Amino acid sequence: MIRYGMTIDLKRCIGCQSCTMACKMKNGTPPGIFYRKVFEKVTGKYPNIKRSYIPTNCMHCDDPPCVRNCPSGVFYKRDDGVVMYDNSKCYGARVCRMVCPYEAISFIEKVEPYFPQGFTPIEKYWDNASKEGTAAKCDFCIDRVTSGLKPACVKTCPTEALKFGDLNDPDSEVSKLILDRGGYQMHAELGTNPSVYYLP
Repeated sequence: MIRYGMTIDLKRCIGCQSCTMACKMKNGTPPGIFYRKVFEKVTGKYPNIKRSYIPTNCMHCDDPPCVRNCPSGVFYKRDDGVVMYDNSKCYGARVCRMVCPYEAISFIEKVEPYFPQGFTPIEKYWDNASKEGTAAKCDFCIDRVTSGLKPACVKTCPTEALKFGDLNDPDSEVSKLILDRGGYQMHAELGTNPSVYYLP
């Protein structure tokens, strides 16, 4: 059985935020809402400073706390391991945000345009896709994946730091990268078994 997952190559990431913006455009999130973020880490002391970047998104855990704890059943896990959500069931309890150790769930307080003139043609789609007072997050662009396409962030990354594939297939690119590069999960000690692996 397929279990979709992602690898993030920390040596390749240059912090350009292309994945962040591709995700935002694809999902049509309102101002201030990002399902994907790239954090900057600075180490050392001047003048010997090193800057590195850590991209994050929903980890699509094998044992997702959001699924276990949501009081209204907003979140659910597909057979292929992708953690989905149904915002029509959400009444804004925000328990999901409290229990997610990766801070991967956004809460849409208000849907408003970026510009004072009102919604642009693209944002009209955004207005329909986002629902005020509900939780939302990365879904691995499963609609693109089921159509044979890569997730928007993977497709857009200029340095090919992001790879996507079947974690259960030992011959898949992601499986080989995890094995060859010693890929690791963020907060593996929590036992959620994320489907996103970082390559050092």
